[in-house]
Amino acid sequence: MKKTITALAVLALVAAAPAAAQDSKLSFFITSVGSGDGADLGGLRGADQHCKDLAYAQGFGDLTWSAYLSALAGDGQPAVNARDRIGSGPWYNFSGELIAADVTALHSDDVNLTKESILTEMGAVSNGRGDDPNMHDLQTGSNLDGTVYMGEGTTNCDNWTSNGEGSTRVGHHDRQGGGDNPNSWNSAHDSRGCSQTDLQGSGGNGFFYCFATDGNTGQQQAARKD
Repeated sequence: MKKTITALAVLALVAAAPAAAQDSKLSFFITSVGSGDGADLGGLRGADQHCKDLAYAQGFGDLTWSAYLSALAGDGQPAVNARDRIGSGPWYNFSGELIAADVTALHSDDVNLTKESILTEMGAVSNGRGDDPNMHDLQTGSNLDGTVYMGEGTTNCDNWTSNGEGSTRVGHHDRQGGGDNPNSWNSAHDSRGCSQTDLQGSGGNGFFYCFATDGNTGQQQAARKD
């Protein structure tokens, strides 16, 4: 039921006429809603489409959007690193703030990722630690450097297709909390499980990061000024 409700909400956004693109360089956001079915995102392709659907409603659906998610090797397919899926940067949030100039900067200690700078596609700040409810766990399946996480018992929820057994690696968008790396935006600790209840139980809501792989080319910037 939760998945159906969330899917209808996203479809309602997409069905509406897309908002005029903001006078912004938007190429990075945190999803304002998840799949509603825990870590079952329909695989990497489904997660990418979710990013695109949310961006479309804000006037940025013409860009190529990719979810910051890693996937384990299996079924004859190689492992996928989140850092290799998101383009070369630079990336900007809804407010036009520079998040990172490139992939190296994104995974450095000086990256501009805080609760206040990690905005949704609508420019909102998402709940963090101390808010009710806390939703600071972001699904990534990744190590600190953006490569696929392969910890014991971690399945990346069957590579983002399961809401059952297993777990995935999550980061803290507010850069605080518990876990192995409590201040990490992309690799703080493992989730309790893959269901919506499990994700919510440890301080999440099934959200993830979206990056535009082509959001800051000269052609795109010129188009936004027209």
